Amino acid sequence: MLIISFSVIQSDPRVMRQTHLLKGDYQVTIAGYGSKPDVRADFVQLQKGPASLLKKAYWAGKLLIGAFDSYYWNQEQVQSAVRLLGGKRFDLVIANDVSSAPLAFRLAGEAPVMVDAHEYSPREFEDKRLWRMLFGRYINDLCARYLPRAASMTTVCRGIADEYSRVYGVRPLVIHNAPVHQCLAPTPVVEGRIRLIHHGAAIRSRHLAVMIEMMGYLDQRFSLDFMLMDSDSAYLLELREAAKGDPRIRFIPPVPMPEICLHLNGYDIGVFLLPPVNFNYEHALPNKFFEFVQACLGVAIGPSPEMANLLRAYECGVVAESFAARSLAASLQQLDTEAVTAFKQASHAAAAELNYEHDGERLLSEVARLV
Repeated sequence: MLIISFSVIQSDPRVMRQTHLLKGDYQVTIAGYGSKPDVRADFVQLQKGPASLLKKAYWAGKLLIGAFDSYYWNQEQVQSAVRLLGGKRFDLVIANDVSSAPLAFRLAGEAPVMVDAHEYSPREFEDKRLWRMLFGRYINDLCARYLPRAASMTTVCRGIADEYSRVYGVRPLVIHNAPVHQCLAPTPVVEGRIRLIHHGAAIRSRHLAVMIEMMGYLDQRFSLDFMLMDSDSAYLLELREAAKGDPRIRFIPPVPMPEICLHLNGYDIGVFLLPPVNFNYEHALPNKFFEFVQACLGVAIGPSPEMANLLRAYECGVVAESFAARSLAASLQQLDTEAVTAFKQASHAAAAELNYEHDGERLLSEVARLV
């Protein structure tokens, strides 16, 4: 089978989990960016070089006039995939995200195609006007043409699955972004100290500075570490500047993806306050939520419905009344050592269910049905 993703494979946790799960029963080929990941599978490196300003303007023009096929099939990564994979035959092709779906159908021939949507693609960056102008209609066109043709579709949470169903008439299977079961134990909570952590990418639209503001409303028991990938150097510098007046806030180097949960395990509470500036943020149920649980941490979030539903079901943390910094601080401020210990124990229990072994069985069953 072929797994296609226009991402750096070795740092894409969802694609890596798919690969590790399927390689035991199937001969797997992965196509994507970066170097070969450490997994027993064939790897095809797709090419995507930097585009000049003139070339970007040319592509923007194609999108504006609706020349969507011309735009798609002339992208370097698509052309390199056709060149490198066009002569091979597969029994199943898995397209990660809608952007790789047209390519998947071309390479699959008569074989079935499964589309795994990591986000609700038609509204992924709807908070950005330029993105809406250039890519909104284009991705909607891809979804309308290719999703109904898929033999199967999966996505990350129920809210996104329901929206794909409502708009495009498809019925996606939900496969959560949970890591494999880490088999970790909660670390003790130090009396008079509550260690908070947030990890992930430094993405401006996530408004991470709200968590820096939150610390101003918390007493001296609390500390906050940011473990951020440098996906936007200017924004990361802004965050450091905003936090430099508070010695309780640190920025620590990121660790490799397989080591995240083990590193988080030394903290008490994982924090993620994500204002719902677009549809995907409103329905966010990200890797980090499940990594907090697998690391046996308490979880502190805003009222994001997908995360809040799971958190309340497993009673492993606090949900703020709003996305304001002061609101989450108010929920955290009332915690004591006993409450934080109870949350960590609750996450320890939840980790036995909220893992990829659990959801991976659904994927294995679906793949077996298709082939």
